[in-house]
Amino acid sequence: MKLKGRNKVSPEFSMSSMTDIVFLLLVFFLLTSNSPNALDLLLPKAKGKSTNTQQVSVSINAALQFFVNEEMVYKSQLESSLISELAAQDNPTIILRAEESIAIKEAVHVMDIANRNQFKVILAVRPN
Repeated sequence: MKLKGRNKVSPEFSMSSMTDIVFLLLVFFLLTSNSPNALDLLLPKAKGKSTNTQQVSVSINAALQFFVNEEMVYKSQLESSLISELAAQDNPTIILRAEESIAIKEAVHVMDIANRNQFKVILAVRPN
């Protein structure tokens, strides 16, 4: 008596399940990837302690008056005052304190001075 086995192994491989997985992975990575139109920002890391102990503070109030370490300076003399304050420091840093009601161009003026003279700028903000 000859009995045939009912379980035959098919030499063909079904790719439908593999293509489903690849398609789902493709959709997942497309949705979670960064948009090419987004800004690429390098954000500073927060540390518990400041590594630079010598810093100069530049404050701008609502009346557009500039202060370097609580001493009032005219806008035209701001660059020379910052250069003289930060000349002896090996890692010159400016802490920029600007009121929220001032125009951004005033803060950009200070950042431009810092960029020309290769000073580091830290923007002071109010905690939540």
